[in-house]
Amino acid sequence: MLPGTPAQKSGLSAGDEILTVNGIPLARLEVDQLIQVLSETRQRQAHLDVRKPGNSRVLQFTLTPEELQAPSVDRAFLLKPGIGYLRVTSFDAETGAQIKAAIDKLGGSALHGLVLDLRDNPGGVLDAALQTAALFLKPETKVLSVRGRSIQASDANVPKGSVPYTFELAVLLNGKSASASEIVAGALQDHDRAVIVGEASFGKGLVQNVYPLSGGAGLALTTAFYYTPSGRSIQKPLAEGQIGADDAEAKKDFRTDSGRAVRGGGGIRPDFEALPEPMNRFRMVLEASGAFTQFATEYVHQHPGITADFEVAPALLDQFQLYLSARNIRPAVTEWSSERDWIANRLKAGIFDQTLGVERGDEVEAQRDPVILTALDKLGATLRPAETMRASSGSY
Repeated sequence: MLPGTPAQKSGLSAGDEILTVNGIPLARLEVDQLIQVLSETRQRQAHLDVRKPGNSRVLQFTLTPEELQAPSVDRAFLLKPGIGYLRVTSFDAETGAQIKAAIDKLGGSALHGLVLDLRDNPGGVLDAALQTAALFLKPETKVLSVRGRSIQASDANVPKGSVPYTFELAVLLNGKSASASEIVAGALQDHDRAVIVGEASFGKGLVQNVYPLSGGAGLALTTAFYYTPSGRSIQKPLAEGQIGADDAEAKKDFRTDSGRAVRGGGGIRPDFEALPEPMNRFRMVLEASGAFTQFATEYVHQHPGITADFEVAPALLDQFQLYLSARNIRPAVTEWSSERDWIANRLKAGIFDQTLGVERGDEVEAQRDPVILTALDKLGATLRPAETMRASSGSY
């Protein structure tokens, strides 16, 4: 439950069962009908009938919709002493300031390292990307170039008076990291300031002007491309023969400040590839069933006072296995044994979500995230000689 939202201010909490919205029983609705009901509540007050865990009495809540601006830096915590973690979901007008404030809260310049998670970040405001890069790069360092056939080429540099952080840095990317995310990652990679971990990014580096047309329509005209400091085009070809980085660039090796080769062709490719944990059939069944959330709700009601040192004991795993069996989820012994660690992690995260907050639950899940764990292992790569780094990574 996000702080400051109408739901949180009304007294709703994780684990509550919403029975009706504006008199409409939710249990009888198909998914598309549920979406329609919830969409209507964006325009007017919503009257909810709610049952709290362990209480048969039905309570009434009235929620008034509000416009909320969720912070783009939605997670900030320590992965281990001296190593911070930030998840940035977009680049908005205040993102640069939010990142700085979050870093300072975690320890500022006293940190030994930072994992900057830009996975699933679609980008946003260009100035926010420039402000973010300036937090880590030396003054007057080039962040990006803009080049096009009919416009004058220009560079964007870190302001002269900036005072960057100097701790080690890892940036996480995946196929949904785009635009401003790629500008930040590309600049940090080209200047050997950060190690890039994860998957190749989306490849969105267009400069577009929108011209109004009649009837409220508009024409988006591409006028230029964004390039990283080493000269790589961020834009990936949309299809064969369409605009984007050409084949010659894809085959060309560009060089970072230290002489390390990085590949062009659109998007930002990681120095160290790392993929999220795969979802097998058993995991998908458990996630789809909602068993973790439901079990956590019942457990928290029966065991109040959960503290940060809580751990999932073997007896609790056995209890959860019986809970699943009563709901006709009965994995094979080998299946259950191979997934015990993952199940324990998900249970702990679910229990923390409802007691200590969603951010603490995310901290628990981060302990098993292969991409974050790879970043922690490779943070020191930013200090290695270029040849050592290239040989150890097997990267592009």
